[in-house]
Amino acid sequence: MTSYDERWLIGLDIDGTLVHDNGFLSDRVAQQVQRVRSLGHEVVIATGRAAANAFPVIKDLGVSLNHSVCSNGAVTIRLDEEHPKGYHLQDVQTFDPGEVLSQLIEHLPNAHFAVEDVDGTYRFHKPFPSYALGDENYETPLDELLHHPVSRVVVLSPEHDVDSFLGLMERVGLQSVSYAIGYTAWLDIAPKGIDKGHGLEKLRQHYDIPGNRTLVMGDGRNDIEMFRWAKSLGGFAYAMGQAPEEVKIEATAITSAVEQDGVAEVLEALEGLQFLQ
Repeated sequence: MTSYDERWLIGLDIDGTLVHDNGFLSDRVAQQVQRVRSLGHEVVIATGRAAANAFPVIKDLGVSLNHSVCSNGAVTIRLDEEHPKGYHLQDVQTFDPGEVLSQLIEHLPNAHFAVEDVDGTYRFHKPFPSYALGDENYETPLDELLHHPVSRVVVLSPEHDVDSFLGLMERVGLQSVSYAIGYTAWLDIAPKGIDKGHGLEKLRQHYDIPGNRTLVMGDGRNDIEMFRWAKSLGGFAYAMGQAPEEVKIEATAITSAVEQDGVAEVLEALEGLQFLQ
């Protein structure tokens, strides 16, 4: 068992990191997560998914976790097997979506818009892929998305590729919020200054883990701030082998792709990382 002072805080993205694009979680990855957790290290899921969508993967890991960071840092949950949902909402950051949504609607009149409410449910005005929003999602007129505090705005624009979408976002200049763009024309908008690193830092302080014993893994643009956070503390940031170059550049190292169990590769060598510091 790891001593109190030797614990690591390990932050793991879900999609493209823990699980394949089709949702497959390999036994090797699950076993390594279970191994390091059993040694006393704190493993925290740090995902863009809403809590309701993250929880099934947490269950599939087959290991008892204390907390998870969801919705790109806007929501932190505390796992509780006795709760009907399996977790409590511990911290929820919100913002007024009216101004930013009005800008986006003007520039993306054909896009699909959704908001994540404080309770984790979604409201949307055009259909999203079935896996994208939680089980509790409700179609509503577009105007009704603008007038209540939310923890996230989600934008899907099928007519744009990533490069054209990035260019458009630069021209719009979303200064009032944080945002990340996925592999497709998909935009997640969070409250200003809120990202995965923000959520993990709160938990690092809660667990009283030294900054240089932080380790994070991810594959997407929404992991870049998490990488920077870990590096700023003297910790480690691993990009998955299939990550875009702009994500890899922000990492301290690159592991294998998700199809080659890159997470397991890093966790299997966890005991040796302390000698690199």
